[in-house]
Amino acid sequence: MTKFVVEEDFWGLFPNARIGVVVCHNINNFIIDEDKYKEMILISEKQALKYLNNEIFSSNEVIKVWREAFQKFKTKKGARSSIEALLKRVHKGNHLGTINPLVDIYNSISLKYGLPCGGEDIDTFVGNIRLTKAVGNESFVTLGAEENSPPYEGEVIYKDDEGAICRCWNWREAVRTMLTENTRNAFLCIELVDESRLAEFESALKELSEAVQDNLGGICEISILDINNKEVLIR
Repeated sequence: MTKFVVEEDFWGLFPNARIGVVVCHNINNFIIDEDKYKEMILISEKQALKYLNNEIFSSNEVIKVWREAFQKFKTKKGARSSIEALLKRVHKGNHLGTINPLVDIYNSISLKYGLPCGGEDIDTFVGNIRLTKAVGNESFVTLGAEENSPPYEGEVIYKDDEGAICRCWNWREAVRTMLTENTRNAFLCIELVDESRLAEFESALKELSEAVQDNLGGICEISILDINNKEVLIR
């Protein structure tokens, strides 16, 4: 059995955070209709414009709350939240390309709700997956890189027994665990630091789960972790 555990050192930094998890089993992640996912992303890009009302990009609330969160732990210079990276592309008028159905679905949900979404292949995990502070010696190789780039000591990361899975909370993911067309069992997550958006957060999780099941089949289960509910079985 494999668990996802949010450890105490994370809650020490973010006691009011919520980590939403959608565990998907027996899905078919092969691209059957690429145009459908292109359209899904285009629609979500238009919806995301509502989060960019302030002409100063960094002053928009969905950007601001995550920059403030990243100031609470050691980060790589220039590291930004995944939702900021997506919204920056929308802000500049650059369209997202399709990657694979799972990634396209969670990117569209991320943009629609202005929340960071991510995902990993459960079958690549070694031991339990944890959201915690890094020791600083965890192995990490991201897409497009060849060299190991371990996190800083104290950096918030997702990790398993093999190494880091995602650095700077939701900034960059490891090649080792990334979602591919061959993924059959997936760990998807949505992260919340702004308590005032709890209802939107819950709606995003529900829509993410339904979108995966409607498009890729399989069975999805939703869990929400908080300071009083710190772990969930994922396999």
